[in-house]
Amino acid sequence: MDNILRINMSAAGGPSVKKEGLGQYAGLGGRALTSMIVATEVNPAVNPLAAGNKLVIAPGLLSGTIAAMSGRISVGCKSPLTGGIKEANSGGQAAQVLARLGYAAIVLEGAAPEGKLYKVFINKDGVKVEPADEYKMLPNYALINRIKKKYGEKIACMSIGPAGEMKLSASSIQFTDMELRPSRAAGRGGVGAVMGSKGVKVIILDESGLTNREPKDAVKFREANKKWVEGLKAHAVTGQALPAYGTNVLVNIINESGGFPTRNFKEGRFEGASAISGETFAEIEKKRGGNPTHGCHRGCVIQCSGTYVDKKGKFVSKQPEYETTWAHGANCGIDDPDTIAKLDYLDDDYGVDTIDMGAAIGIAMEAGVIKFGDKRGAINLIREVGKGTFLGRIIGSGAAVTAKVFGVERAPVVKGQAMPAYDPRAIQGIGVTYATSPMGADHTAGYCIATNILKVGGFVDPLKPEGQAELSRNLQIATAAIDSTGMCLFIAFAVLDQPETFQALIDMINAFYGLELTAEGVTELGKKVLSAELDFNRKAGFTSADDRLPGYFYTEKLAPHDAVFTVSDSELDNVFKW
Repeated sequence: MDNILRINMSAAGGPSVKKEGLGQYAGLGGRALTSMIVATEVNPAVNPLAAGNKLVIAPGLLSGTIAAMSGRISVGCKSPLTGGIKEANSGGQAAQVLARLGYAAIVLEGAAPEGKLYKVFINKDGVKVEPADEYKMLPNYALINRIKKKYGEKIACMSIGPAGEMKLSASSIQFTDMELRPSRAAGRGGVGAVMGSKGVKVIILDESGLTNREPKDAVKFREANKKWVEGLKAHAVTGQALPAYGTNVLVNIINESGGFPTRNFKEGRFEGASAISGETFAEIEKKRGGNPTHGCHRGCVIQCSGTYVDKKGKFVSKQPEYETTWAHGANCGIDDPDTIAKLDYLDDDYGVDTIDMGAAIGIAMEAGVIKFGDKRGAINLIREVGKGTFLGRIIGSGAAVTAKVFGVERAPVVKGQAMPAYDPRAIQGIGVTYATSPMGADHTAGYCIATNILKVGGFVDPLKPEGQAELSRNLQIATAAIDSTGMCLFIAFAVLDQPETFQALIDMINAFYGLELTAEGVTELGKKVLSAELDFNRKAGFTSADDRLPGYFYTEKLAPHDAVFTVSDSELDNVFKW
């Protein structure tokens, strides 16, 4: 992983390709690399859909190795949704293959002439950028089926659907899993629109003839990886709950806590929660011949994904994740697993973020476009996005735009990005993360649920403001570092509870690169990444006023606790003053 691949879509005579060394970016991977390139090379004032923006795709520091859980990939740019810096994270096979091809990052620069569409093919022999007009406006599943017929099955793909081609600000980039299904998403921030603005429909990575990246100290690396796997399998969350029920194991837990946002964040509990819980999904999948346990990339030992099939045993979608189940379920008043799985499939197929789609539909329901609980109406709204109708373009632009168009004041967004599946009034720590993260409302930026609700790494009372700012700060720093390794964020449960497992991760990095990294060094990496991101946002015009929740979270009491958000503005303003 010694090179950066730059593809200039504006080059005279057609797209040009240049391979260069890492230079000033040496030692960086994943989010650290995407954010540093964006912060260094992109004008913070640029229009996100203009040629001056850049799309950076980077595997992590340990991707392409035998290290378990190392298959996450980062996508960075200036976001058309938030107007600030963005890192969207995805699973799938692409990170492993891109790293084994020797690339620390792909940087898409410039923009193809209007109406031109291209595909990028990368293998061990080089790079080809070719016209892809035959793929225009194809949904992702049909696209990948055609790609497989042409290039075979020893590939990994990253692609956009119709939403990305239309440059809708809630559009995603979809990554293929081990079965070559485009079911994994870099969903947040409208990264698909930026890929569409470059004129790139799909990037195909051919893994033929590739071998794993080899560490500097193979013996120590394998020993550390063995301890790493043992720690992950020994933890109750990563070794038992997630493999058995997927991320949907959280539905009953968060619902019981009173923090499960229901009908556009009006209530904290959903009466239909048990019908859409992880336990229920797993039971349905087993009964129909699906599978509640599945990994999205090779080397995954947590296996929190799954395969959802219909009553005839036919594939419908990956097992909907917790965020998707909430967004299209409780948030819309829908308690039918089949409908949620269908909506999940359509989101992936058209290439849109499930969180912003569920939030946008919830807002449309509040506006009276359709009623809460209208299953067919929700499916039709997503189909409108795929068709590119006026209504579909509104929904596909996300929750903030939908609220403005329909005159809905209660829009659960920060910096233009929809809040995920935890109400910040009942879980105050996640409210701090929503408000202050440079990414906009994003649970993964600093997952306070671990400590507020699951009591991992200690306990901070979710209903009280005390300790929430410090908790969010520490988790945001740790997350920025984890996102740079290529590790799945769910490793954090074991890392927070088991010091020896955290040390095994550090030992793997040191053995692979010949370093002497310490826990303090990991913290410094996280701070370095966040500092670059915050500086970019300041230059883009963000102020402390952007680090706030919508006003109604401070005044509108949430049942069943009658809670409001009580972390003070001064505490929010001091989260990143280390």
